[in-house]
Amino acid sequence: MLFAHDTEVALAAASALVNTADEGTLETVADLDAFVAEWGWTGSRRHSRAELDAVRALRPRLRAVWDADKDGVVSIVNTLLREAAALPQLAKHDEWDYHLHATRPDQPLDQRMAVEAAMAFVDVVRTDELDRLRTCAADDCDNVLVDLTKNRSRRFCEAGCGNRVAAAAYRARRRSPGRSIRR
Repeated sequence: MLFAHDTEVALAAASALVNTADEGTLETVADLDAFVAEWGWTGSRRHSRAELDAVRALRPRLRAVWDADKDGVVSIVNTLLREAAALPQLAKHDEWDYHLHATRPDQPLDQRMAVEAAMAFVDVVRTDELDRLRTCAADDCDNVLVDLTKNRSRRFCEAGCGNRVAAAAYRARRRSPGRSIRR
């Protein structure tokens, strides 16, 4: 494991949230409810359009992390932490052993999401692993991803781009006029 389990989950959740912008998801409060359930967010919820809009507004702020240099990431992270008055504390709940929470459970969902992502990015910066934050290698995809593989080999997002690119390359090879036929 490269990072602590809660950091890896927070990084994956942050990239999934960012990618909802390109995927056209997270359009309704019900979509947000499903996202929150899928990623196991705890704490209070308003189940309102305002809450949805606040979470949607967080996406470009988190996306900027993937496009920034180290100093830029630090600036974004510090701003997110400062805005939510983050105060890291150890917490234990549900099936999770001790892990970090840096917001109160009654803070707005978008603030809890922002701080959770920011705390994970702190670990990425401190371990000098920013190159693990990538954009999908498919020419027609701008989704972000977190490469947690040992050999740093992940190139494609979760939207099936790797399979699509491999299939296109296969079809191109089959069409090439100089290909040899093996029997």
